[in-house]
Amino acid sequence: MAQGTVEIKTEEPKTKAVVSAQSMQLIDSNDQPEKICYIRRSDGAILPGHVLQQRGGEKAFAPIEYYVHYVGLNRRLDEWVPCHCVSENADDLGGITVLSQPDGEQADTIQAVTRKLNDPHNIDAPGSPSDRKMTRYQKRRYDEINHVQKSHEELSAPLAAYEKEHESITKIKYIEKIQFGQFEIDTWYFSPYPDEYGKARKLFVCQYCLKYMRLLKSFTGHLKDCKVQKPPGREIYRKGIISVFEVDGNEEPLYCQLLCLLAKLFLDHKVLFYDTKVFYFYVLCEIAKEGCQIVGYFSKEKESLANNNVACILVLPPYQRKGYGKFLIAFSYTLSRKEGIIGSPEKPLSDLGRLSYRSYWAYTLLELMSDLSTSSLSIKALNKLSGIATDDIIYTLQSMRMIKYWKGQQVVCVTTRTINNYLQLPQLKRPVLTVDLDCLDWTPHKTVNGKSGVTSP
Repeated sequence: MAQGTVEIKTEEPKTKAVVSAQSMQLIDSNDQPEKICYIRRSDGAILPGHVLQQRGGEKAFAPIEYYVHYVGLNRRLDEWVPCHCVSENADDLGGITVLSQPDGEQADTIQAVTRKLNDPHNIDAPGSPSDRKMTRYQKRRYDEINHVQKSHEELSAPLAAYEKEHESITKIKYIEKIQFGQFEIDTWYFSPYPDEYGKARKLFVCQYCLKYMRLLKSFTGHLKDCKVQKPPGREIYRKGIISVFEVDGNEEPLYCQLLCLLAKLFLDHKVLFYDTKVFYFYVLCEIAKEGCQIVGYFSKEKESLANNNVACILVLPPYQRKGYGKFLIAFSYTLSRKEGIIGSPEKPLSDLGRLSYRSYWAYTLLELMSDLSTSSLSIKALNKLSGIATDDIIYTLQSMRMIKYWKGQQVVCVTTRTINNYLQLPQLKRPVLTVDLDCLDWTPHKTVNGKSGVTSP
């Protein structure tokens, strides 16, 4: 099951009779694609959803499967299910599941969020706004945790049109798993691997050179012959087992294209750039005796008119929740500060990226404010010291109720005690991994105009 799914409890079905595939009418995915059907997931839950596509049935050994999207849930949870798990009548499957609070880690997360909402000293607490604001805030937090996706009706007309076009192109995820080094990873989204590779249920991807294969035999043979032990490009950072390589998309186009294809399996709104020459890729690795194993990466334009310091950022699922996401974010801002640029990531961010950035911005600004006298606090000062864009600073301080309007201007309004209270919160503790400037071997590239940046090819 895809990472991030919510465990749910089901009602006891009224009958324990098993309904065979033959007793159900097959569903035509081309007939009323918005029609609601009911799907039994592998965890036993019966949820409403849409059938997007069908495969199999051509031969006796190719059972019919449906590709389904669950109503109201993020597309990350879309999956292929056997045809006997889908019906137009919920009673055929035992009745609709009654959603309850999830168990385990997800339940702990939601309970923690609930506690934080009632804590006036918490970054996530609404403070003392009206109940209407608190309800809106709680809904946004719940949606993020449970991967709830906005309907087209909730979006602006241009965004709704973009979403419909994006979904039509990428709605079917054929590649369900990849073998990447020692990890077998469930994929989250569609990625346009070419020809028959894009329709394989499982791909084998070399964790060093990123070459992809359909067959285990080919993969095993490749591992014996592959001499690559690290990303191409120049190593610009090393501390302990952590290493970062700077890879020029102009000099290593194949590697960077393969990296983009891999990333697209886990990022919904990533635009895939086959022309990588205008980007740099910063690849984060863990160093092992076998070689430098890829953990994640971020890319950035060589010259961005909007001063975006990140175009795309990803930590592979096996390495998430270990501090690598915040490390990559901090690394991008470190490079921006050395360039003398006030940076910001490209929008929109993924749901996981958005949470990581919010936490990074909040911690960084609070740390800076704790070292400044309250009389010298200003958005301009924080902007210069942090390298964080003004809009991102305002957004973060507003979420902590630290900005007030005074004579038509936004003013930072906070006490030392409030700052210290925030810094005691568990979600704002010091990052596990920080960037050590003494371990960074990198100087800003120069543009043709002599300004900080990267020379255009």
